[in-house]
Amino acid sequence: MPEKHRKYKKRRGTTARSIFEKLGAMMAPEPDSQSDLLDVMHNAHDRKLIDAECLDMIEGVFNVYETAARDIMIPRSRMLMIDISKPVEACIDDIVRYGHSRYPVIDGNPEKVIGILYAKDLLKHFKEGTAIRDVLRPAVFIPESKKLNVLLREFKNTRNHLAIVIDEFGNVSGLVTIEDVLEEIVGEIVDEYEETDTGSIARFSQEDGAIRWKVPAWTEVDEFNKAFGLHLEDDRIETIGGYITSKLGYVPHVGDEFDMDGVHFEVQKGDKRKLKTLIVWLNGATPPEAQHQMLTA
Repeated sequence: MPEKHRKYKKRRGTTARSIFEKLGAMMAPEPDSQSDLLDVMHNAHDRKLIDAECLDMIEGVFNVYETAARDIMIPRSRMLMIDISKPVEACIDDIVRYGHSRYPVIDGNPEKVIGILYAKDLLKHFKEGTAIRDVLRPAVFIPESKKLNVLLREFKNTRNHLAIVIDEFGNVSGLVTIEDVLEEIVGEIVDEYEETDTGSIARFSQEDGAIRWKVPAWTEVDEFNKAFGLHLEDDRIETIGGYITSKLGYVPHVGDEFDMDGVHFEVQKGDKRKLKTLIVWLNGATPPEAQHQMLTA
């Protein structure tokens, strides 16, 4: 067959397929609901037109239209707040300890937030002697029922990154940040300066004769038991962080200290969803000598 005829046949076949595909698309029912549209997206994923990460983000976008601030907020009991009725040194210690860039501020009354303190604004306090109260930014208050898509748009338009959530009586229920909203779409966001602890159990410090150990929260319970000569057990849980959360019934926040099964724990790193790093010491005991050598190696 002459070359030009082969090319014509190829083009004609391509054109025919294109027409049939267009006719098929015209005859196919259009999605009538979000559920139908998500089915289309899942089908596209099955056909490898989009990857799993893209599908997760698409589902996340739909979720923010249905999710309210109350569903993702950090509850008031776990809010890290700065009390300016305390000495400035105590406020600075809290800011350094928690390591966040913004804090709700109270004045002796935990029920009333009077503003937001940006850690960077403390430079004015040290350089110019400005009172901390004078560098506070206005607090933004939102109802528990506010949908996340609306909140995200407001964050974008006003350039605020944090909002205080209040209930129907005007009482503080919690707080939500722009990062919390974005994580509903893209998953967990790790700050560029946030350390990622991928190590093992290690010696942290020694105070008053007690050795403190730094323990990644994802350390397996069996490994934790072996290191400290303990017998913690929960058939449903694999990690020490999960064990603690299950026992407490909630995720403790940074700075929390508590005793559990003869062990004193302090949360060094974590977020509202999970623990990351723990500081551990045994009450009146030290790890077995063989394990002591392993831990300090």
